[in-house]
Amino acid sequence: MRLQENVVIGMNGLLSHKLRSVLTALGIIFGVAAVIAMLSIGEGARQEALEQISLMGVNNIIIRAKDPTPQSFGKAKANFSPGLELQDGQAISQICSFVDAVVPQWEKTVGAQYKSERKDVKVIGTTPEFLQVFNYGLASGRFLQRFHIEGQENVCVLGSDAKDQLFHFENPVGKQIKLDDQWFTVIGVMQPRLDPKKKLENLKVRNLNLDIYIPITTAQFKMVRYKGSGGGGSQFFGGGVVFFSSGGQTPIPKNLLDQMTVKVTADLPIDEATQVIRNIFTRRHYGIDDYEIIVPEALVQQSQKTQQIFNIVMGAIAGISLLVGGIGIMNIMLASVMERTKEIGVRRAVGATRADVLGQFLFEAVFLSIVGGLIGIALGFSLTKIITLYAEWRTVVSPSTVILAFGVSAAVGIAFGYYPARKAAYQNPIESLRYE
Repeated sequence: MRLQENVVIGMNGLLSHKLRSVLTALGIIFGVAAVIAMLSIGEGARQEALEQISLMGVNNIIIRAKDPTPQSFGKAKANFSPGLELQDGQAISQICSFVDAVVPQWEKTVGAQYKSERKDVKVIGTTPEFLQVFNYGLASGRFLQRFHIEGQENVCVLGSDAKDQLFHFENPVGKQIKLDDQWFTVIGVMQPRLDPKKKLENLKVRNLNLDIYIPITTAQFKMVRYKGSGGGGSQFFGGGVVFFSSGGQTPIPKNLLDQMTVKVTADLPIDEATQVIRNIFTRRHYGIDDYEIIVPEALVQQSQKTQQIFNIVMGAIAGISLLVGGIGIMNIMLASVMERTKEIGVRRAVGATRADVLGQFLFEAVFLSIVGGLIGIALGFSLTKIITLYAEWRTVVSPSTVILAFGVSAAVGIAFGYYPARKAAYQNPIESLRYE
């Protein structure tokens, strides 16, 4: 009965000063909304990073070709490094028993044309193991086969966006498109993949749905352009075919790659496998820094650590708003205690205990915090939608974020409301009755 009486008296006290109650709750409202918005941005960024990394395969090791560093130029003159080539993949497969597959990739941006439709796309020369390593799926048709590689056939598989922009609603399988200056027969269409809006550092992820896949041999022997006029000859060098122009220019290896992806078995730690592969490349490339090794699993761990720090910092910044809101509640409640000193004396005179007075004022503080927290949650959800709509940032509101924000707001009400309530409860009833 006393609890119900305290609630009624507390509500009457809040309703008698509506504007003051609303302004007191604003600190909690904006604080909770800020916590939800900030943490949802952090969670959205974390999930986006994990999705981008998953495109590369967590159990994969990626080797990318790059220009040698200036420090390597002097060494490169003495030691010839052929660059990233098919023979590197063959060496890894022969030496490393922990390798499931090695997928080479040759890349070139060309114009793709079907009838009157034309679109710039990324042509990827690769092998049939591409689907296994990257866990891709086909929407229709089939992927590249081994006999396509051996025969250097002009066949291609379209990414979903490439298919939509070139063929629209038409079935492309069996039809021909022009890539650069050559005709290719479409044999399949890939399922849609993630279209990343942002890129992670050291992980160059683009819209993979615009890629077109062709046999690696067709790419290297039919689509590579060389400087100089005709009349050149060819010879075998270092296990690969190289061509010389008639002007006696430097030979250009025809089997150079842009990227190589190694899928390792799950029973070997990825860092050990990476070290073995790094040793192989150091020996084969004579110590020349013309490649880079990227480990998606390491990027996952790095991304998670960075995101945890980001969430802590952003949550702390947003929590300052809750702290300010709590100080506001304490300030207003202290002022309310001073205003209602005589009311406290009357209640104590007619039999109210210190616990009753404490419960009355503590209820008012906690009520403001809870209502402010609920409104703040609704405002936080609205802010995440606005951020996603206008800033094009992914936001993810997790249940733990809502529970955390609401729990903190309730705790703020109790922590900052207890002192004013205790001060009211321990006032001298006689002096309170005399207070003007």
